[in-house]
Amino acid sequence: MSFEIRVNDRSFADEPRAGQCLRTYLRERGWFGVKKGCDAGDCGACTVHVDGEPVHSCLYPAVRAEGRAVTTVEGLSSPDGELHPVQKKFLEAQGYQCGFCTAGFLMTTAALEAERGTAHDDGKLDDLPRAFKGNICRCTGYRAIEDAVRGVKHTERPCAGKAVGRNVGAPAGPDVVTGRARYTFDVTVPGLLHMKLLRSPHPHARIVAIDTSAALRVPGVHAVLTHHDAPETLYSSARHEHPTEDPDDTRVLDDVVRYVGQRVAAVVADSEQAAEEGCRRIEVTYEELPHVTDPEAAMRPGAPVLHAGKGPEVRIARVENNVAGEVHGEIGDVARGFAEAHVVYEETFRTQRVQHASLETHGCVAYFEPKDDGGAGTGERLTVRSSTQTPFLTRRALCALYGLPEDEVRVVAGRVGGGFGGKQEMLTEDIVTLAALKLRRPVKLEYTRAEQFYGATTRHPFTIGIKVGARSDGVLTAIQMRVVSNTGAYGNHGPAVMFHSVGESFAVYRAPNKKVDAFSVYTNAVPAGAFRGYGLGQVTFAVESVMDELARRLGMDPLVLREKNIIGPGEGMHSPIGEEEDLHIASYGLDQCLSVVRRALAEDRSAQDAPEGWLVGQGSAMAMIATGPPGGHYADARVSLLEDGTYDIAVGTAEFGNGTTTVHKQITAGALNTTEDRLAIRQSDTDVVRHDTGAFGSAGTVVAGKAVLLAATSLAERLRTLAARHTGVARHLCVLGAEAFDCAGRTVTLKELYEAGHAMGAAEELGADGHWGGSPRSVAFNAQWFRLAVDPDTGEIRILRSVHAADAGKVMNPMQCRGQVEGGVAQALGATLFENVRIDGRGEVTTAAFRRYRLPQYADIPRTEVHFTETADAIGPLGAKSMSESPFNPVGPAFANALRDATGIRFTEMPLTRDRVWRELDRRARALGR
Repeated sequence: MSFEIRVNDRSFADEPRAGQCLRTYLRERGWFGVKKGCDAGDCGACTVHVDGEPVHSCLYPAVRAEGRAVTTVEGLSSPDGELHPVQKKFLEAQGYQCGFCTAGFLMTTAALEAERGTAHDDGKLDDLPRAFKGNICRCTGYRAIEDAVRGVKHTERPCAGKAVGRNVGAPAGPDVVTGRARYTFDVTVPGLLHMKLLRSPHPHARIVAIDTSAALRVPGVHAVLTHHDAPETLYSSARHEHPTEDPDDTRVLDDVVRYVGQRVAAVVADSEQAAEEGCRRIEVTYEELPHVTDPEAAMRPGAPVLHAGKGPEVRIARVENNVAGEVHGEIGDVARGFAEAHVVYEETFRTQRVQHASLETHGCVAYFEPKDDGGAGTGERLTVRSSTQTPFLTRRALCALYGLPEDEVRVVAGRVGGGFGGKQEMLTEDIVTLAALKLRRPVKLEYTRAEQFYGATTRHPFTIGIKVGARSDGVLTAIQMRVVSNTGAYGNHGPAVMFHSVGESFAVYRAPNKKVDAFSVYTNAVPAGAFRGYGLGQVTFAVESVMDELARRLGMDPLVLREKNIIGPGEGMHSPIGEEEDLHIASYGLDQCLSVVRRALAEDRSAQDAPEGWLVGQGSAMAMIATGPPGGHYADARVSLLEDGTYDIAVGTAEFGNGTTTVHKQITAGALNTTEDRLAIRQSDTDVVRHDTGAFGSAGTVVAGKAVLLAATSLAERLRTLAARHTGVARHLCVLGAEAFDCAGRTVTLKELYEAGHAMGAAEELGADGHWGGSPRSVAFNAQWFRLAVDPDTGEIRILRSVHAADAGKVMNPMQCRGQVEGGVAQALGATLFENVRIDGRGEVTTAAFRRYRLPQYADIPRTEVHFTETADAIGPLGAKSMSESPFNPVGPAFANALRDATGIRFTEMPLTRDRVWRELDRRARALGR
């Protein structure tokens, strides 16, 4: 029987495998614009058209497409390359960030546009919550997508020397909207082998025996790796510039498993199906051990010890008590401070596990390529292509783990489909490298969506006991906190997140007496890790809730109470964990942020939109965050003039929707008085520059951007000197333009200057390097305000208005920065309203799919009004500050404060789900006899 599918007007006669879905069929034939996001029809990233109808290709059997016309995002453009109208609109509105979901939104929108005015038009484009119920975006907050659909244009044309402060479109935009952007697995590697992992069914157990013989007999299986094959070396999966920030408590494959889902063995085979079958054939004998999932119980005497036998060299604070890290400190005397207070408020707050839910899952491909040794001989080096935020730190870790010299390992990230801190880990590269080195073959490991939930990391769950005292005039006398962070089975990021959580959250308020006791605790559960906000969001929920409640008990406006107690310009930042000498208030916009909230409250009329009988309330919160990690965050950059008169930027940081690529081009264009279209950029590749700590801690602009600025500024000066030498004109009369120098009326094109530089033996002057070490650091401020309506009969909550104020210093790209704020607010609303990685009594994740986990969809997220303050930072490049993580932090407490105002109930546990709200309302009604 003949078989034929037409894909983008090309015919394919290859029969699909039994049970193969259309998505994998298309990707195997090079249509990489079709993305894998969920495997369950939940996210829409795989949407294609079959005979003009949008379908989720992960659910659509490939065999059903026989005789049909399939269109992917690559086929939307006309044969001559002209963009489809929908692609143009998404490009002009920049309706994307990381772009992994964009093809799905494009295909859905294009299909609905095609139905306009036909008998099939059911009005979905006028009802976008309904139209996009099958599509998820984790980055944008959906406003940019709505603007794209509505034809709102935001991008501006390049203007020589005036790039900074303009809405310059992302350089990757054309590739994103056409499906040409290459993410981690959008490559074809000859001879590729596939890896699958066998994972532990037990929360705590010792592997007594493991029999791999049956697995090795599965046709197509090449190797089965167990702890017998893994190095004994202990390390941390967390990636930091200084590895000593994290306990070395992890093995590639261990003979003790500490949570349900920990990897036990790896099977490498010709196909994923063979590797999965090999996993099923492995026989493991376990000795089950006692387990503990509650961090308070884990610290008590007699609790199961998770990392027994590990010594002080691994940097676990107290092995016997399961304490990965702890910090204790006091300023002044809190007992005296509370004695002096007229009002004291004390409460305990809890936050839950949250998944990063990047639509591109963790994974990597390792393969060998010829080693460039300058002709001195032949050889190979290992290349690891990974979905990572930290290529250089991952290379360093792999070399240390396997005893490899750095020049024999290259780590490169393509475009990364979302990160949010989750990819500041080494979760796949270590095991894939082990297999590649053993087999000397290319090996791929790509997590499933379920594995993202039980095999990756989550946000740290926190319990915060907080006590605050104030005089009758509202001046704080004392703040005391006891913080317990559940780091799960391993301590990756555990101590650092705990430490950071009680830094700026304490320091933003003046109080003569402050005390903290904080613990990062091991439990038999999925490990936690880095997540947007890095612990500040959890503690800010407690601090800002308590400040709101304290104001109520003082009979004071919560904004007034904050203004009485916040630190001001030039003041020191005092936290009981100690002073950070390199942290300064290099610009101050917190007062402006609170003024935005005050104006919004004064002018607001949104309460009129609440349904009759619903409870209405408003609330706000604020937050401060350092504009980079402590201890040094390093970036190298190089900017060079090319032979054709354009420029090349080389920088190490990764792009995953954070917008650093755009900003780096804007900075360079400004320094060189040119336009962004004359700049090429190479990035996120250990071959490109000497070193880059990574794209985390909101460092893309303030650290890597600073290095780019230094390199570009230096190059401009070098070229001016070279032009003066070439022409004999005084240096100060040589003016650099977009494509040439004007040297006292003589035009010297950049192409001519390049040739002249080589002719004069000054080729080294055609490039310049920049380096920045991430210190000193400044702080950024954010404030959020909501007005809510609550149905007292059902607990349903509607957001009537959302306003966010951000102190980002000099805003390099308003469109892009606004998108970061909107995305942060949306992600925080998900964590506030419903996201929750649930575990059972054994620590097993029970929400390992999007439909059980509940991510925010288009209908859930309001349009947030974003306001930027007028500040210019004395430290950041051209006055800029970071703004990727910080918008998340004040959202949860602002929402909780608005809910308190509406209902009269102080909610102390996240998420604020509808059923939780209803239960508390019902409990109060019963208590009042209603």
